[in-house]
Amino acid sequence: MQKIISYPLSFIVLVLVLLALVVFHPIQWICLHVFGYQAHKKSVDYLNFILLRIVLLLGVTFSFENRERIPKGVPIIFVANHQSLYDIIAMIWFLRKFHPKFVSKKELGKGVPSVSFNLRHGGSVLIDRKDPKQAIPSIKKMANYIEKHKRSAVIFPEGTRSRTGKPKEFAQTGLKILCKNAPSAYVVPISINNSWKLMKYGTFPYGLGNRITFVVHEAIAVKDFEFSEIMEKTESAVVSGIKI
Repeated sequence: MQKIISYPLSFIVLVLVLLALVVFHPIQWICLHVFGYQAHKKSVDYLNFILLRIVLLLGVTFSFENRERIPKGVPIIFVANHQSLYDIIAMIWFLRKFHPKFVSKKELGKGVPSVSFNLRHGGSVLIDRKDPKQAIPSIKKMANYIEKHKRSAVIFPEGTRSRTGKPKEFAQTGLKILCKNAPSAYVVPISINNSWKLMKYGTFPYGLGNRITFVVHEAIAVKDFEFSEIMEKTESAVVSGIKI
């Protein structure tokens, strides 16, 4: 029954999401090329705020716990499990004070209104998953960027989204490069829950009535630990906060 009810609501949500992406694409262009980075960032923030409000039609709500644990005025490396595209949308809005930048697959760098433009011009990096060597200088460039500007990088070390909420094994390479090239950074683990339920029927329709939670764990100073310890502490924190 829930799936049947979801079809008309999901159609409305999909139309509104596409409309928001199309409308904000030229807004982003104008903000960036006329007014600069800060204006562009504001346009991206409010686009994602609107996208979060749209899914309220599905009975989906978001909560972001323990944001006060995030250090301020230093580079941040957010490390989280990954369950749906709404992980990214919520993190852009709720973590907007930290200017989050993403490591994303290159396929998203074209063809998606607003999203592709922001990935190409907003400070994120696009990598080819089939060519790991190509990813190394791109991630290093991001690390240098957050170190210089005291901003943040977001990395999902599972590599791909979990379709059931169960965490996959964490890969080390991306986080290791970020830690090595942003030595003053703090790693902040985040556990995401219930985001996968939005896509439990596949790409359409959406799941209804989910409470998606983001739990921020204690920050880890990169300079205070060997990378193996950082990796162990980070994965342990993220996994401990995931509820299946």
